[in-house]
Amino acid sequence: MRKAGLGILIVTFLIIAMGMIMVFNTTSAEVLDRALTISPRLAFYKQIIYGILGLIGAYAVWRLGYQNLIRLSPYLFFGGVILLALVFVPGIGQEINGAKRWLVIYKLSLQPSEIMKYLLPIFCIYHLQNKKISRWQDFYRYLIIFAVPLTLILLEPDNGTTAIILITFVVLFFLQQIPLMYWAMPLAVAAILGGIVAYHTPHVPDRIRIYLHPELDLKGKGHQPYQAKIAAGSGRIVGKGLGESLQKLNYLPEARSDYIAAIYAEEFGFLGILLLITMYALIGIFGFGIALKAHTKEGYCLAGVLTFLIIFQAFFNLGVVSGLLPSKGIALPFFSQGGSSLIINMMAIALLFNIAWQKPKLVRL
Repeated sequence: MRKAGLGILIVTFLIIAMGMIMVFNTTSAEVLDRALTISPRLAFYKQIIYGILGLIGAYAVWRLGYQNLIRLSPYLFFGGVILLALVFVPGIGQEINGAKRWLVIYKLSLQPSEIMKYLLPIFCIYHLQNKKISRWQDFYRYLIIFAVPLTLILLEPDNGTTAIILITFVVLFFLQQIPLMYWAMPLAVAAILGGIVAYHTPHVPDRIRIYLHPELDLKGKGHQPYQAKIAAGSGRIVGKGLGESLQKLNYLPEARSDYIAAIYAEEFGFLGILLLITMYALIGIFGFGIALKAHTKEGYCLAGVLTFLIIFQAFFNLGVVSGLLPSKGIALPFFSQGGSSLIINMMAIALLFNIAWQKPKLVRL
């Protein structure tokens, strides 16, 4: 199991290194093309700072240990809820493109929903391991507690993160062997009600139409998906070469964040994307291997959920870039520019490493 832990560390640092290069690559082109007065290395320096903070956080949770982290999760959950509430406070929270998702601390931004994406499953593991679920009333009482941060995330609004958390809960309920009758019915009811509300919301049919045919709104919502397809397709088999992308020259706005994989595909082609997908697949293989060989049920559930979260976000982001899925603003783990995502994902990898490094307790006869 320790080999899997070392393997997942090596693959993760390779992806981070590739991401750093691409962030510098795309940001420099944007600054030069738009004649901006900021340094072309500013975003790169910020990403390095976030990477250093991620290393500090990763070392801290590795030293703390996953079992202690689970025990502390009620206090961490409470702190996470406070951070989610602070994004709505004027002067503390920052609004970008109509969404209130960020806190600004000394010119560095923090996205509390990224933290809660991982804290909620850990807090759920704590409850399900320490409280016996013998009645459906007990289960629903816990769901009410979990609904508080989910509601705050929806109000930001951040529908993509909410959907990922809900899907993660389904995975966790399977791992914890929660009876299907407890959670399948409320999930089905929520899906039906959500579908009804979406059907009667005026902009939803337009979003679906643009998702299927982005060329119908090239000056609006369809611009980024359409340009991403051009970028990925023009890379062909081997790509144009590092630094040779044309789409990063302001044709694909914010290319260094959610759509950075499109620029990578343009410069490194199908083979480059295949390499990137292979590395995320290796994280999945190593992570689920750690889960299967964990010495405790908590370690098994935590490793499974953390691995699922990382690879599912990678699948979601690459699906958006390829046009398979609608755009929802999900970062590519370890690769996209984004401090909160990088820090919390590095801490998740440290937890997987900690689970892999644990020795089974000896039982004296």
